Amino acid sequence: MGSEIAKTEFSEEDFRQFQQNLRKETRMLMEWFSSDTFEKHEVMCGFELEGWLVDNDCAPAPRNEEFLSRVNNPLVVAELSKYNFELNVPPHPLNRQLPKFLHEELQTLWDNCALHAREMGCQTLFTGILPTLQDRMLTLRNISSMQRFHALNREILKSRSLHPLKIHIEGPKERLDVVHRDVMAEAATTSLQIHFQVPFSRAAAFYNVAHVLSAPMAALAANSPFLFGMELWDETRIPLFEQAVHTPSFVDLSGRPVSRVTFGRDYVRDSLREVFLENLDGFPVLLPVIFDHDPGMMHHLRLHNGTIWRWNRPLIGFGEDGRPHLRIEHRVPAAGPSIPDIVANILFFYGAMLYLQPEVPQADISFEEARANFYAAARSGLDARLKWTSENAIPVETLILQHLIPGAILALAQSGFDSNDLRYYLVDILAERVATRRNGAWWQKAFIGKHGNDFRALTQACLENQSRNIPVHEWSI
Repeated sequence: MGSEIAKTEFSEEDFRQFQQNLRKETRMLMEWFSSDTFEKHEVMCGFELEGWLVDNDCAPAPRNEEFLSRVNNPLVVAELSKYNFELNVPPHPLNRQLPKFLHEELQTLWDNCALHAREMGCQTLFTGILPTLQDRMLTLRNISSMQRFHALNREILKSRSLHPLKIHIEGPKERLDVVHRDVMAEAATTSLQIHFQVPFSRAAAFYNVAHVLSAPMAALAANSPFLFGMELWDETRIPLFEQAVHTPSFVDLSGRPVSRVTFGRDYVRDSLREVFLENLDGFPVLLPVIFDHDPGMMHHLRLHNGTIWRWNRPLIGFGEDGRPHLRIEHRVPAAGPSIPDIVANILFFYGAMLYLQPEVPQADISFEEARANFYAAARSGLDARLKWTSENAIPVETLILQHLIPGAILALAQSGFDSNDLRYYLVDILAERVATRRNGAWWQKAFIGKHGNDFRALTQACLENQSRNIPVHEWSI
């Protein structure tokens, strides 16, 4: 979904031709799954990170076009609203150099963005939901200029027969009810998207494990407790994104409607081919952009997949040699709170994936339990209790500290990672964050609890703490 498109309005013939091309490419993909086509060996890692532009009053600044022109870097691109931008870190092998690479690449990109923003009289911030954002700011006046965003908005509304999008989120103390006649509420959600290129033979198992890990990841990375001045879920991004672009698709075997933003329908049984077949048969085409390229580049299939926002999304990519590979995009964590926290979250995800994959935990945790865990963790963060491999629910804190962090350290050490890096990111940062329960959501709620509903001061404090480049459990309040 990162590329621009040529037009914003489509004919019935466009939809017919796109569906035909999509079916042809899906058949070709099924042949790849049955043959020796995919890259089998190297495990690669990368990520995308969404950020905010804010003015000197800490309000969102709708100036990403000027900002991107100044930055002039293909790794920094537009997002849905003029308030946002996205950083992309190139892929790197899963090896000893990965922690340093991730930290230095992100720091360099972020410092460059911050410099150009300051020249504009702005600042850059990464957080799950900007505390000073107000509902009235999320209108089409502030949609980014790229045609694909305008087309996406139009087609989502058409798929809903122009019915407005209703957002209803109940927190422990407050309840939000708003109505949008466009998709701009989605722009309030800014995330970290972790990419994991995996060997073909292990792709299905890793994909299933990513679902199991989604709950612990949501809890430890929660950083979105406020929306429009209301305290809602610890990771309010999750229900907001699901409702902000809610479109009808299909009903699963249990009778549950499956929307385009979804935790999914079930684990895969055999291979990721099942997900792409579900894409073809279960989700109507949204953006029927016709490409004249080689069908083997899967342009129609990849564009269609990009309009289905699974929290764990399989991707088809191509290496420099043109050989296709499979990636898993883990979309659960919020952006922020700091660069050390972000790198720690990423390394934990990779380590926990490697640790759990041979155990096949989905044999002991049903998909329905994994789904319930995910929403419980999004709602309550590090206070959540999760169903794991025993009959009783356990505190997510216990699960992470006693099982997942030690397992992640062991798996990464076996992959050659330096013990000092593992101690710094997974013990000094992550274990301390979890043990003290001081994730980003906790810090934001504690700040408001101390200072009252001053969301400008909260945002300013977030900017100041973030600039100190220290993990969130050490932030001042």
